[in-house]
Amino acid sequence: AGFAISLLFHMTQTEVCPPSCNCKSLGEMKGLHIDCSSRKLTEVPALPVNTKRLYLQNNSLTSVPPGALDSLLSLEEVKIFDNPWNCDCHILYLKLWLEDVSAPSLANIRCATPAPVRMKPLRQLTGNELGICKRLLPIKCLEFFWRDLILIAGAIITLILVAWALKVSKKLVCQINLSQ
Repeated sequence: AGFAISLLFHMTQTEVCPPSCNCKSLGEMKGLHIDCSSRKLTEVPALPVNTKRLYLQNNSLTSVPPGALDSLLSLEEVKIFDNPWNCDCHILYLKLWLEDVSAPSLANIRCATPAPVRMKPLRQLTGNELGICKRLLPIKCLEFFWRDLILIAGAIITLILVAWALKVSKKLVCQINLSQ
């Protein structure tokens, strides 16, 4: 059963045209032209590996899961504009993928949300603007490092002061005993 499932998964990944799209063969061994434009899609469908041209424009896509497009090694053209992209830190995968695969299509992508980057081209976004998921990510290690360093320094200073106070009090006790 496991083999059948993996074979089925492999087939959906390689051969099958996504049900919501229109697929045309570009001739034997040339790959597929996959048109998923204007279909109200909210997520990227499973795409055949031999996809040459991919049209996903004018849908309701807000993000692309990391790795979702990595198998499309023979891709030559992609259109992915006119989608309400949510340009928080999760859009970084799509940005970097498009920089590698299709810089012209990256130029056409504009953000819909969050408000500070609305209508801004995705390729112009900086790390600071994409860092809007900071609360989901672990707090930066450096912040912990400085906090811990200050706590350790405070503890060491306190110990030194206590040791010094004990030493001084012993001397005083000794001096009082001697003077008596």
